Amino acid sequence: MNRLRKLLLTVAAFGLCLIARAGDLDLLPQYVTNEAPSPQKTSQYFKVADSKSVSAICVDADDWEGVIMAASNLASDIEKVTGKVPVLNEHTTDHKACDKDGRNGGGCIIVGTIGKSKLIDELVKDGSLDVTDVKGQWESFVIETVNGNLVIAGSDKRGTIYGIYNLSENIGVSPWYYWADVPVWHQDQVYVAAGRYVMPAPKVKYRGIFLNDEAPCLTSWVKNTFGTNYGGKDFYEKVFELLLRLRGNYLWPAMWQWAFYADDPENSDLADKMGVIMGTSHHEPMGRNHQEWARHRGEYGAWDYTTNQKVIDQFFTEGVKRIADKEDIITIGMRGDGDTALGGREGHDHEHVSDDVRILKLLEKIIKNQRQIIKKATGKAPENHPQMWALYKEVQKYYEMGLKVPDDVIILLADDNWGDVRRLPSAEERKHPGGWGMYYHVDYVGAPRNSKWLNVTPIQNMFEQLSLTYEYGVDKIWILNVGDLKPMEYPITLFLDMAWAPEKFTAKTLMQHPLGFCNQIFGEPYGEQAAEILNLYSKYNGRVTPEMLDASTYNLNTGEWKQVRDDYMSLEAQALRLYKELPQECRDAYFQLILFPVQACANLYDMYYSQAMNHKLYKENDPRCNEWAKKAERAFAYDAKLMNEYNKVIAGGKWDGMMVQKHIGYTSWNDDFPHEMMPKVMTINPSEELKGGYTFLPNQDGVIVMEAEHFNKAVNAQDAQWTVIPDMGRTLSGVTLMPRIASTEGASLTYAMTVPEGRDSVDVHIILKSTLPFQRPEGHRFNINFDGQQPTEVNYNSDLNDQNSNPYVIFYPTVARRIIDKVVTLPLGGKDNQQRTLTISPIEPGAVFEKIVVDFGGYQPSYLMMEESAGSYAK
Repeated sequence: MNRLRKLLLTVAAFGLCLIARAGDLDLLPQYVTNEAPSPQKTSQYFKVADSKSVSAICVDADDWEGVIMAASNLASDIEKVTGKVPVLNEHTTDHKACDKDGRNGGGCIIVGTIGKSKLIDELVKDGSLDVTDVKGQWESFVIETVNGNLVIAGSDKRGTIYGIYNLSENIGVSPWYYWADVPVWHQDQVYVAAGRYVMPAPKVKYRGIFLNDEAPCLTSWVKNTFGTNYGGKDFYEKVFELLLRLRGNYLWPAMWQWAFYADDPENSDLADKMGVIMGTSHHEPMGRNHQEWARHRGEYGAWDYTTNQKVIDQFFTEGVKRIADKEDIITIGMRGDGDTALGGREGHDHEHVSDDVRILKLLEKIIKNQRQIIKKATGKAPENHPQMWALYKEVQKYYEMGLKVPDDVIILLADDNWGDVRRLPSAEERKHPGGWGMYYHVDYVGAPRNSKWLNVTPIQNMFEQLSLTYEYGVDKIWILNVGDLKPMEYPITLFLDMAWAPEKFTAKTLMQHPLGFCNQIFGEPYGEQAAEILNLYSKYNGRVTPEMLDASTYNLNTGEWKQVRDDYMSLEAQALRLYKELPQECRDAYFQLILFPVQACANLYDMYYSQAMNHKLYKENDPRCNEWAKKAERAFAYDAKLMNEYNKVIAGGKWDGMMVQKHIGYTSWNDDFPHEMMPKVMTINPSEELKGGYTFLPNQDGVIVMEAEHFNKAVNAQDAQWTVIPDMGRTLSGVTLMPRIASTEGASLTYAMTVPEGRDSVDVHIILKSTLPFQRPEGHRFNINFDGQQPTEVNYNSDLNDQNSNPYVIFYPTVARRIIDKVVTLPLGGKDNQQRTLTISPIEPGAVFEKIVVDFGGYQPSYLMMEESAGSYAK
């Protein structure tokens, strides 16, 4: 690499996180530079390091252990960037002595917590440091140059830690330096511009991730990396550090095969020291991991509160005692053994009532007893220790039937496991003192198919649903199911950044986030291209998950299959070109974050398209089917090579075991196939007689396809405006009213068209995002009509629930495909001319319109609804 190119790359890489926070997403202004100030301006900058020296770091030895640990990491980060090792002074109690600790003879970096650090409190006391806008806030911090020193003062333990890691990120150490092998570029000099930089408190109080479905990938990698069959302190220290660098504070530990508290007794203490708030998942109550019960079923008996209450209460008591002096959030309530629905009987007194009422009463009893256990085990009133009750799957039903929880308990709502929120609190419910949380998924094991292998969450989907969640007052907990953690690096970052400042994210500013993420990792010369690829692969993967994809997903006859396969192949070519341009230092990170998911899915699409062509030509007795069989087989073999490269090659084999998830061969969500299954292909002996008589399907006629954003006229509501979300859905975009908490009255979208002669009525397909009836359980509605005729009311999501036979017939298949295709037959009216206007008016908020298909008889179903006729729209 020539010297000039390397210099440009290092400067670009240095500026990465500033770009990540640029524009409307800015949380703090730019305050770090690599350019040495002129002699006249030296006083306007604090020198972290130059070519000759590096500033010391001062921290009060009596401050929180997590703060001291973060300060030590800051020293390591400065060394990574500058090559110089700062002195870490953990014993200083007099800030005036800090000047003597700097090797440059100047000031030092003072870090500390207000009320816990004598260094900080002395600065406050003598008037040198003003903390009035930080003190007492939740997880806030100020960075300021004071008396020649650089001061990082936190409102609390995590506030200080976040301030420390904010400086680390700004000097060029990505939060993903370990977990995604993001390079740290060398800088000879690092300066901080004099000034005052205040980070406001986060909008969501508890922000975290859930390690779930961790076998076989995460468990294999941990075994290969740390030599343990469980996640111990060495592993979790890496997770905790990442979470804190991303300004998260909350973790549900892995629980399929591991037991966080029991496997390594040091895990819990380490979390508390570092500043991470632990919790347990929606089906693991009272600070106990499911494996702690599963491993001892023979000793404990049945997980049935009606028949085994004494043993279960003791189990609960031990869990609460273990975390009584920690910040852990206690999960209350109870589900069945192993993440199943609760089904134990509560005794003969209730056998005459329905199962639902019986279980409701059982839950009331369980929660009441759990509160008593918390009081006894902690020695404090239960409202003095944070608790959470999760309305996951069937549990939501009991809340809606009237089950009440104490005022101080956080009520945790959940999505449908596919990124659509099931329910949001009404205006009255938002008065609940304990507040509301959201459990969200980018990884899932369950019907209709697992989603574990790759990131399949479109950026726009997460933004739209999380901003909706925040608009409805859900701001106490946001927790994200991330599976094995990798390869969900980007959605984790987006989720936690939105949790800190959700109001900063709009349809207009959204794409600044992936741009900043990629600029940080790859540098400005390459960040824009990388962000484009990241956005498109997330969009494409969101159409259908790899586990659900097969040869019949797309329409082969209309050319749809070839189009989507070619889209992926084109994206792979773009990704490979960028890979070749990147400096060697970036390639491991690029492979993990961009290239591998693109190549893996492009190859999967190529394989299934080849299989589809093979089947078509075989049916036509065309020997060319043999060529497509070979292509499918080659693609299947290439999948294994890609997986091997991830596990054995990148970063010197560092991620061995992290990419061993099965993904080819599913027929149902809980298939237990032993390895990837080659899709079935068929061949013809070339010596056989070739039969003719091919039939070709013409392009469809009599169909008008319109993207929702190609309206003729849009009328806003009084307090809500029509907003286009680019790349929303399967093709172009989505159109919705924002904010969605406002009334939709008066809002409408109108579409103009020319219709064939002699038609009295027509079928209209309204394609919407699979929004659930979060506000009106009976379903959300819109009105639709042609040319001012009597509107037809359409309820588009009343059946999107898990009642009766809905889950496997309607609910899961619909949400997994992310759209609702609502068909309505409308009269055209008696107009003499062929010009018509179609008007749609939403009744409830939250509707996201993606496409309108007007079918005069020639429409053939296709996954993307892409049939076009000449002059489909004009301006």
